[in-house]
Amino acid sequence: MKKFTCIKILSIVGARPEFIQVCPLTSAISHYNQHRRHSRIVHHLIHTGQHYDYNMSKMFFSELALPHPHHHLEVGSGTQGHQTAEILSRLEKVLLQEKPHLVVVYGDTNSTLAGALASTKLHHKVAHIESGVRSYNRQMPEEINRVLVDQIADIHFCPSRTATNNLAMEGIHRQVHFVGDVMYDSILHNMKLAARSGILKALN
Repeated sequence: MKKFTCIKILSIVGARPEFIQVCPLTSAISHYNQHRRHSRIVHHLIHTGQHYDYNMSKMFFSELALPHPHHHLEVGSGTQGHQTAEILSRLEKVLLQEKPHLVVVYGDTNSTLAGALASTKLHHKVAHIESGVRSYNRQMPEEINRVLVDQIADIHFCPSRTATNNLAMEGIHRQVHFVGDVMYDSILHNMKLAARSGILKALN
């Protein structure tokens, strides 16, 4: 008899782009679980609360049919250092409780950086979605977040060949995967929702 396996994945989200980016992954995991008899992925969302508008945050979860977060860190807005430090401190407790097999971070926000740092320090594997994206402008906080996260991530999911090349130029070659743009996946996944909303017609 085949042994049943269960993998726990945590997705760290906290800002509007991440709510959109996690949508296709959530759908793919749900599809995977429906068609597997001997394995299952447990997927928990950890909402850092980086997005300061709680009602708008809830609207995104409702409109995109995302599952309710298993943990809400309620960090709120603040300076770059304060926000990152608060997420690190609060997320560490969640990671110690959840004990995931993999932590997924998205894009380039403070939630991305803090999620990757907290997970790596506790020896959890980290996957970075939208890995390798670069502006080459170190004046942007997001650029610093991208570069640092890619240096400590275990698995790199890249949206373009340019992104994979950027990683190669930085000496990152292992577990680099060209998978396409998750934002494009999200557009395809939510096209019917957009059509029903009337926004496509309104914008011609």
